[in-house]
Amino acid sequence: MTGLLARDLMTPDVVTVPPETPVMAMARLLADRGISAVPVVDKEGKVLGIVTEADLIRRLAGEEDKPASWFASLFADPASQAERFARTHGVTAKDLMTEKVVSVTPETTAAHVAQMMEKQNIRRVVVTEADRLRGIVSRADLLRALVSPPHEEAELSDERVRRAVMASMKKEPWTDTFYTMVEVKDGTVTFHGFRRSDAVQKALRVLAENVPGVKAVVDDTQPMPVFIYGGV
Repeated sequence: MTGLLARDLMTPDVVTVPPETPVMAMARLLADRGISAVPVVDKEGKVLGIVTEADLIRRLAGEEDKPASWFASLFADPASQAERFARTHGVTAKDLMTEKVVSVTPETTAAHVAQMMEKQNIRRVVVTEADRLRGIVSRADLLRALVSPPHEEAELSDERVRRAVMASMKKEPWTDTFYTMVEVKDGTVTFHGFRRSDAVQKALRVLAENVPGVKAVVDDTQPMPVFIYGGV
């Protein structure tokens, strides 16, 4: 996904609803369109929140809620109770929606989008520009970008690829550019010299495979001799 931005991944034609949309209408909308969430926007297109399948299921489950016991109510947070009641008994989008929507700009990198989803344990982010909805990036969008064939890139010279591999190695504390040499021929990277461990050997291969222009990786390194390892 190197070089991809949110605008390359997002679904631009997003189904939206106004805040007054009834619960049942949203449920039918998600079922009919085969989508899992719908942004709630005002007349100017500003995102107010988002209603997901989880919100609608929570609303359904709320019908089975029973009043808390007198003893339990002594330790309950009234504000949290009130918020849950509104979201499990609400009848419109503005009652059910999650107001704190995670958003990105069209220029946000795909890697950053993925990182946000992982850290915040969410399934989608909205793409906004000047507070206006431009699209949605879901986990499915990221997966499609990951498995799609890469764009054709200009052929890079072997020397340029070698320098890129060396530059990547110098950024990592576990590499050793003094005892490990890099050779590139016809896009194939070959490592020579010594390695500290099998873990380093594996990591070097992964590092090289992530460098643009690398077509294959060959590891000709040998375990570092004790007389050398003891002095480094």
